Amino acid sequence: MSRSNGAGQTLAEKVLARASAKEIVTPGEIIEGHVDLAMMHEAGAQTVGPFHEMGAPRVWDVDRVVIAIDHWVPASTESAAVLHRILRRFAAEQHLPHFYDVGQHGICHQILAENGWVVPGDLAVGTDSHTNMLGAMGAVAAGIGPTEMAAVLALGRLWLKVPPTVRIHVRGRLGKGVTAKDLVLRILGEIKTTGATYKAVEFAGPTIEGLSMPERFTLCNMTTEMGAKCGMVAPDPTTFDYLASIAKHPMHPLTPDADARYERTIEIDVEGMPPMVACPYSPDNVRPLPEVAKEHIRVDQVFLGSCTNARIEDLREAAALMKGAKVHPSVRYIVSPASTSIYQQCLREGIIEIFTEAGAVFTNSSCSACFGGNMGIIAPDEVCASSSNRNFPGRMGAKNGRIYLMSPAATVAAAIRGEIADPREFL
Repeated sequence: MSRSNGAGQTLAEKVLARASAKEIVTPGEIIEGHVDLAMMHEAGAQTVGPFHEMGAPRVWDVDRVVIAIDHWVPASTESAAVLHRILRRFAAEQHLPHFYDVGQHGICHQILAENGWVVPGDLAVGTDSHTNMLGAMGAVAAGIGPTEMAAVLALGRLWLKVPPTVRIHVRGRLGKGVTAKDLVLRILGEIKTTGATYKAVEFAGPTIEGLSMPERFTLCNMTTEMGAKCGMVAPDPTTFDYLASIAKHPMHPLTPDADARYERTIEIDVEGMPPMVACPYSPDNVRPLPEVAKEHIRVDQVFLGSCTNARIEDLREAAALMKGAKVHPSVRYIVSPASTSIYQQCLREGIIEIFTEAGAVFTNSSCSACFGGNMGIIAPDEVCASSSNRNFPGRMGAKNGRIYLMSPAATVAAAIRGEIADPREFL
């Protein structure tokens, strides 16, 4: 895409320029973006009423709309069952073929990722704040509200303000037992939960280039906790290899210009970095995990799941540490895979058996305990060690419950020890 006046474009600016059919866009500019993919989950049920009130007869493009049931699976309350029914009826009425109902379901972001629904250069929107995760494909992927989604379903486009971009350049080698989750927690500790409000966060550098797609998903997922409009990684051979056999539509890869103008650049060196943990009650209350482990914080529940860290790679890593060990008698260990296909893979590989023999509960795919909706609500004063993305008061149940955010490996260490522990001791 051409440039003018020597003003280089960031990755987000290039994607939004493409989406609005412009040569260049600038931060703060309002554009009308043509949407490549729209996703709804249970919150999308609130979209159906406004969609009909607009008088729209049909969804603009049935092949660009994906619906996934994921928060309450199967429905755990009457209200959840009603939301599911609204979406089923809407999918039938609109002849929407890409509806992932109970039995073929998964966490919505994982469904999009593992089925190739978002590709480089896309503008993708979803009715969940962690839609940012799909920016790992080199796309602008963002959460929007139900009324905005109604307009997207009717028109295939929406107004967006072009965000300024924060560039995070990462170098160094992640040590043994240190993961992408630890990296994004460290970054959160520096940027804070409001440090990237309505900004694009662009990850770059040799460390990022060496990460797998699942690891990049974890990074982009938690840009939501930074307040970001989107999180992104420029597409490269890793991206193309991942999408080669699953991409649902043609790619239009874009990369940032060498002279792109960033609002801010943050340099991170991960050499020697230990595992990290976010302590109550904020994802940016981050400390080195070995320091926290010295405090012998006992845990009542451990959760391995969520759109941040419940992919097959995460579960394999955790199962390898769990094999032959036992969950501490005072701990409830809940493991929830990110999709039905991941559940099936765990079944084939014996991962479910490893966890259940150790004394864990292995559930069907669901957002599960992450949002305090079902399958793992914590009681007052209980402590949960979690691989999820948020630990605000009341996130997993009781307002005075305490949640510590950590990597999948660290959840295993906590489950075995009965307290927060350094996972490197179990390698």
